[in-house]
Amino acid sequence: MFNKPYFYHETLRNTVVAFGTIFNNIHIHRTDSDNKVIQKIKVPLSYAPKEKFLTRLEQQPNLEDREFAVTLPRMGFEITGINYDSSRKLNKLSSIRTPGSTNDTVNIVYNPVPYNISFNLYAFTATAEGGLQIVEQIMPYFAPDYTITVNLIRSMNIKRDVPIVLNNVTYDDTYDGSYTQRRAINWTMSFTAKTYLFGPVNEGGKVIKKTIVDLYTDTDTSSTREERIITVPNPTSANADDDFGFTTTIQNFSDSKNFDPEDGTDK
Repeated sequence: MFNKPYFYHETLRNTVVAFGTIFNNIHIHRTDSDNKVIQKIKVPLSYAPKEKFLTRLEQQPNLEDREFAVTLPRMGFEITGINYDSSRKLNKLSSIRTPGSTNDTVNIVYNPVPYNISFNLYAFTATAEGGLQIVEQIMPYFAPDYTITVNLIRSMNIKRDVPIVLNNVTYDDTYDGSYTQRRAINWTMSFTAKTYLFGPVNEGGKVIKKTIVDLYTDTDTSSTREERIITVPNPTSANADDDFGFTTTIQNFSDSKNFDPEDGTDK
């Protein structure tokens, strides 16, 4: 596209994985009449649409009693939409730089584009109590957002904080047929992940090791240079990965306009 080389940073995939990781440690406890815990269940989580779970429940209504089939409780999530977020727009001309393959090169990527990814998280249980346990373990962490750190470009180790906002929670008691058919309760939680998408990485950019600024008192091209400011890294052997300082030299000139751009002195 646009005559650019192929690139794929797995940004969307990493965001989806990070979102699912938040909810992969939800448990349900079942108690007896004395309120003693008799069973602890870790709720399975998978990426799947809501309709897939409902279809399985309709085809096999007694999933909870079948040892070799998918059982309840269960959780699933899916992407429901991706939208551009103009409120987080960044300067398109600014860039991020990291050390390249050699000491004298850098990798450059321009500022990312902000996008909101909409997720739906589903919780399916056979009892109302099970659904309430799942929801109560999730909602207190979102007020209304929960921020995670995602490595959006692994090759450049670019990490961004991604707020995940809980938009709303809905409840649905899903069952049809006779009273003997097993009950299935569905909780749906809607989220928005505020992430970023990066363009291609430009490799092999040169490291700037010297800057020269000439100052004039007039914009006329025939005017003489009054002052020159030269800035070089200290030490001069520093590369793109060094945390170095700078040495600045200020030179005042007469009317002479002949100078050597390499060493910053008059010829």
